[in-house]
Amino acid sequence: MTHDRFVVVPASYVFLLRPAEDGSEEVLLQLRQGTGFMDDHWAAGAAGHVERGETAYDAAHREALEELGLTDLELHFELTMQRTGSGEPIDERVDFFFTCWSWSGEPEVQEPHRSAGLRWCRLDALDDLPQPVVPHERRALAAIGTGTTYLTHGFDHDPDHRGASA
Repeated sequence: MTHDRFVVVPASYVFLLRPAEDGSEEVLLQLRQGTGFMDDHWAAGAAGHVERGETAYDAAHREALEELGLTDLELHFELTMQRTGSGEPIDERVDFFFTCWSWSGEPEVQEPHRSAGLRWCRLDALDDLPQPVVPHERRALAAIGTGTTYLTHGFDHDPDHRGASA
């Protein structure tokens, strides 16, 4: 019997959060440029592939340092997303999303050739986010704080298939 197995490409995402002056919550987004994937879209403040021998937590810390110059992140795991449909030879992805309320340093673009800037946006006003937002990251943003720990994206049965925390 032959199995059509795929290779899973893991990535970690960090959504930095802070209180806004009006008491709501804000999330830091970056405008992608020069990456070859979703350029000119707003995305998580820091994100990237998990490297060989690295945990998703380690990748989140590394990406926050490389992209934003931040250390000492107190990460909180939010959810995992399984996604497909990118049209690439390896098109099965598993994404680990973290939030962070505490870190050392001030978020600044560290890779200006890959980012056109940063912006703090209200988390409770997803319809008012700068456009466009990377679609699967927008789904993750919408799930923050809901107790959802598993999402899918790009499968025929989306968007109704979502798993709640156990």
